[in-house]
Amino acid sequence: MMSLTEVPGLTGIRRRLLALARRLRQAAKTEVYAFWRRRAVRPRMVLYESFAGNGMLCNPEAIFRALLADPEFGDLTHVWVLTSRRENPAVAREFSGSHSVRFVRPGTFGYFRALATAGFLVNNATFPTEFGKRGGQVYLNTWHGTPLKRMGFDIGDPATRVANVIRNLLSADFLLSASPFMTEHLYEDAHRLGNIYPGRIIEEGYPRIDRQFMDEPSVAAARAGLEAGGLALHGRRIILYAPTWKGTSFSRPEYDISELVSRIDQLESQIDTTKYVVLLKTHQVVHRFAADIPGLRDRVVPNEIPSNVILGVTDVLVTDYSSIFFDFLATGRPIFFLTPDLADYSGYRGLYIEPELWPGPVVPNVTQLAGAINDFDHGGVDDRVASNYREMQARFVAREDGSATQRILDIVFRGKPEGYAVAPLPGDGRRRILIAAGNMRPGAITAELIALLEKIDHSRFDVSVIFPPLRSRPVLDQQRLLHPRVRQFARVGGMNGSKLALARLRSTGAASVRSGARPRTPLRSGDLWRDEWDRCFGSAAFDFTLDFAGTSPFWATLMLQSPDSERSIWLRDDPVAAVAEDASSDRPGVGDTERDVLYDAYDRLVSPSPPQHPSLRPVAVAEPVIGGASILARAALPTEQHDGDAALPDWLGDEGSGAATAVDRIFVSLGRLTVENDPVRLVRAFAVVHAAVPASRLLVVGDGPLASILGAELVALGLTEVVALVGYRTNPFALLAQADCVVFAAGGARTARVLGEARVLGLPVVRVIGPEPGVAPLSGILEVPADDRALAEGMLEFLAGRVGTSSIDWIAHDDRAIGMFYRAIGAITDE
Repeated sequence: MMSLTEVPGLTGIRRRLLALARRLRQAAKTEVYAFWRRRAVRPRMVLYESFAGNGMLCNPEAIFRALLADPEFGDLTHVWVLTSRRENPAVAREFSGSHSVRFVRPGTFGYFRALATAGFLVNNATFPTEFGKRGGQVYLNTWHGTPLKRMGFDIGDPATRVANVIRNLLSADFLLSASPFMTEHLYEDAHRLGNIYPGRIIEEGYPRIDRQFMDEPSVAAARAGLEAGGLALHGRRIILYAPTWKGTSFSRPEYDISELVSRIDQLESQIDTTKYVVLLKTHQVVHRFAADIPGLRDRVVPNEIPSNVILGVTDVLVTDYSSIFFDFLATGRPIFFLTPDLADYSGYRGLYIEPELWPGPVVPNVTQLAGAINDFDHGGVDDRVASNYREMQARFVAREDGSATQRILDIVFRGKPEGYAVAPLPGDGRRRILIAAGNMRPGAITAELIALLEKIDHSRFDVSVIFPPLRSRPVLDQQRLLHPRVRQFARVGGMNGSKLALARLRSTGAASVRSGARPRTPLRSGDLWRDEWDRCFGSAAFDFTLDFAGTSPFWATLMLQSPDSERSIWLRDDPVAAVAEDASSDRPGVGDTERDVLYDAYDRLVSPSPPQHPSLRPVAVAEPVIGGASILARAALPTEQHDGDAALPDWLGDEGSGAATAVDRIFVSLGRLTVENDPVRLVRAFAVVHAAVPASRLLVVGDGPLASILGAELVALGLTEVVALVGYRTNPFALLAQADCVVFAAGGARTARVLGEARVLGLPVVRVIGPEPGVAPLSGILEVPADDRALAEGMLEFLAGRVGTSSIDWIAHDDRAIGMFYRAIGAITDE
């Protein structure tokens, strides 16, 4: 009998129904959040979240208990985010009868109600992408530890991976820092908050570490809690093994659970287990993988017991790269580091502090760990380790005195920061530029932006870019090419507001465009647009905001919301090419009337070339930077071949060996395979050329919607062996350097960028005449009429030796172009 899963088409139907259910749930959450965002903020409500609801843990838990115990705050309502009460039974029992403490699950209607209306927000990580702090809310982010491992942009994370972290940090009124080291490395460097974050950093210690300062009854209670959780202590001293998580994503930690079991077994076999018991404290994201594993069940510390309570009764800490050891420094008790994968881990993740400076023995295997623990039992630690320990205590836990929580209550909840270490991040005086970059797909606009960011003087300007959260390989490749000092924002999530309000916003704009009237909602105001700016950038401030892509009404309107900045928008003279590179593929292109409305709202209009039509407003010209140094450097690299890349033809020659030797001449075309670029014309013209000169070849670099049509044309013309469609390439300049002549089957603005790149490389060019009038012919560039035969004749002219090499003084050009850019946006004047 056929099962339901085998019914033809049923799997597809089920998949569509599940997708529909997800969309409906998300739509319902959006409506609930929008509804409660229109209601008053409740100033005496506090929302707490730790590790996305994993438990009542970390700094938020310590702050919560201090507020709960203080009669001054007896009127507060406390809302805790808990994924599961079943996994937190002690907490659920403790507050089951409380009228002032309640629980909500992440992502539920109750969660979004509290997120929208709580007067105080306390989180040790991040709220979801929907979150946007409202006026009247006070957000304290207590981040969950001093970083030993490199983080954020310091490990080359793509912008999409750190986007929600940066959003949350910029939205916070206060960021908690355990030390100046944490402030510098986590906030200033790894997440690039310097110059743009206007909130305050609190360096008054960690509230959770207060939990480690225990009297005898507290120690006894904590040990009893461990035994109640199924851990047999029998009066023995505790060795706590607390390794970090492994991997590059919190949602997919890499952990070999059997290896943890083996290590604990080995350690217990080599130490005095009548004196010590070994317990395992897993990282939050790993706990669910370890809690029910045979061999660990009676060794794993229950997740609902706060880590610092365990540290308070721990006698010996064993860890690897976990920041937990920074907290443990406050106890003065011994720390050992078990790091069998030190070389690999430090290689792919990187460390802020080298192992020779760590406050304890660093060993590669369990046998040496057991030996170090046994040696400590008999004679303590050596002088070097003791010196490291003292230095790190002074550096990282100098303010840990058991009273940090009360200081945080004074600063945040009592509003009395005077006399405490509360200060903004230091600025360096650079002027701040924010650029809407477009979609960052390979193309002329993206290439112009990359070159511009290379040329900008980063000692004078602090530059940020924002783009959609696309994660395709070509997009990520372009992001990696951005100058390393540029701050990258990926816009994650969507606009907050009811479906009706968002639909009204769209229809208002559309109706205004149809009628030629101004939008009824001013483009520089309106709650929805202002909320979206705040959701994306928190309280960040910029001196200049630029819509560099100039193709999307969404991005153009969003950039207008930047408060107190000079706003500029780029005018793209080729609407077809511009819309092809639209910053958000799911949004409409810019109609003429809507474009005019947006332009009117900007302070400055900028064109990459002299305008072809008169304008009622001044238009500044800022010629694109070419970026010749980067082009030449990339052209000198070997040709790369990545997984998924089309195979390179044999006739191209060895990788990186220079010009091919198996053929007379290689033509190359670079660009998207679109109707506007007319690659079919190119192939038809090359068929004529190849018939006349059989040793000629054509290399087509780029992909696009016409790829399959072009492939079929090659088959029909019998050119599959002499024309190579190599698709998208990470570094197209390495292929250009192996060619002899660049060919463009279309003219105008679409080819201007690649033309400049070809001139930097000194390549002859044959191109179709563009629509721009009055442009003088350039040496080494042959222009032909827009038909197949004329293009073929131009290519034959090159083969006959009648087209010389092209050239450009790109250094002088780029010096002039960057000056034009500065003047165009108002960063410098000619006065």
